[in-house]
Amino acid sequence: MLDGDPIEAAEALIASGKADEAARDLRARLAAGRGGLLARLTLIKALLASGAKQDALAEAREAVSLNPDIAVAVMALGETLVAVEALPTAIAELQRALRLDPGLSRARELIAGAWLAAGEADKALENLRELDDPPAAMIAAAEAIKASSRSDPGYVRHLFDQFSADYDSRMIGQLSYAAPQILLDLARMVMPGRDELAILDLGCGTGLAGAAFKPLAARLDGVDLSPAMIEKARARQIYDSLDVADLETALGFPEPCYDLILAADTLVYLGDLKPVFDAASARLNPDGYFLFTVEKAQGGDFELGPKRRWRHSETYLRRLAEDSSLAVAGLVAAAPRSEANQPVAGFAVALSRP
Repeated sequence: MLDGDPIEAAEALIASGKADEAARDLRARLAAGRGGLLARLTLIKALLASGAKQDALAEAREAVSLNPDIAVAVMALGETLVAVEALPTAIAELQRALRLDPGLSRARELIAGAWLAAGEADKALENLRELDDPPAAMIAAAEAIKASSRSDPGYVRHLFDQFSADYDSRMIGQLSYAAPQILLDLARMVMPGRDELAILDLGCGTGLAGAAFKPLAARLDGVDLSPAMIEKARARQIYDSLDVADLETALGFPEPCYDLILAADTLVYLGDLKPVFDAASARLNPDGYFLFTVEKAQGGDFELGPKRRWRHSETYLRRLAEDSSLAVAGLVAAAPRSEANQPVAGFAVALSRP
């Protein structure tokens, strides 16, 4: 290690892009019993800078174990949890750090950043307002989320990461989720006898729609924003490929093309559907179909409902289909799910590429 103060030397190594070297030196120092909390906090910083996030998390947990009532130790754990995208736990730890030291503005800023990463703009802004000099870039990012005509990808991802453990039982048992079967019935009506299809399942979740359509598939691919949901889908062993991606991004690639694209209870997280319709049209084979469910808007083109799910009108869907060179092969009233034991009014839609 460089001569002089070992913490300053480690900080200099981190700043010069030698975080691995700083981490090795600090580990050796701690192992020899020559370092305290500050050395461990600097080690956590070095590990994060070098990309060793899980090692950093282990060190952060050790720091809190040794110093449970020291606010900066708890904040370091919260910051590390943000880095590994364990956002609900991170926010809880950062809030605990603030309870230990209400003047710890860095913890407040990290909380705002975590809410921002989770797509919770209002909660991010609430914490930013508590800072004397809130970062302008964070305020702008939060305002952009609020103004967007789609749900923030971070919000959708972390919502479903949290729901992944009991998603199937919650959806089927509590919410009477019927979108996969509704779409399967619609497929049999508009494309009878078709099988051996190349199918793309957008927002595949745990694979409930994929399981329903697997008998019709020669190839079945899935895309979802939530890594935890993708792992559940992978466990079904029904998909030929699974990707963690935003559906608009995934559809933006030029190939492969599909005979059938599904979006079961997925487009409710998008307001403006034009990018999806245009991209789906480009990815369909001739005589291919785009099948999806949406919730019904009370008026206008689309609106954000009280459950933060977007609703769409029949007029809007028909106009958008025509603009995207897609034909409406079927559009029927449907209730893809229930809320508070009441069916949610919606549509099941089949669009075809002539």
